[in-house]
Amino acid sequence: MSRAPHLTRALVLETPVIVKDGAGGFSKSWQVLGTLWGEIRAGTGRERFATLGPAGEVTLRILVRGAPHGSDQRPRPEQRFREGARIFRILAVAEADVQGRYLVCTAQEELPA
Repeated sequence: MSRAPHLTRALVLETPVIVKDGAGGFSKSWQVLGTLWGEIRAGTGRERFATLGPAGEVTLRILVRGAPHGSDQRPRPEQRFREGARIFRILAVAEADVQGRYLVCTAQEELPA
């Protein structure tokens, strides 16, 4: 990591919860685990083929303070960050430095339906 991150963005960490819908099925809702302060950096982009032709896809690098494995404050790939109306789906999590002071979360912003 070339510089210390600027953890100035309040990101709400959410985890999926499967809920019975009362009709024999299930639906997914999101449970808030807490707020982590982070920094969002541009990642890589690529082009993929979508239903209506080529579409761009950008991954982001979200840096947050380190947390031990098993902690509710350590993001996991099935979770997401929310910042206001923006949602960032977490794809992968790794230590950003040897000491484990920071985590880097590879994420993708979900566009509203």
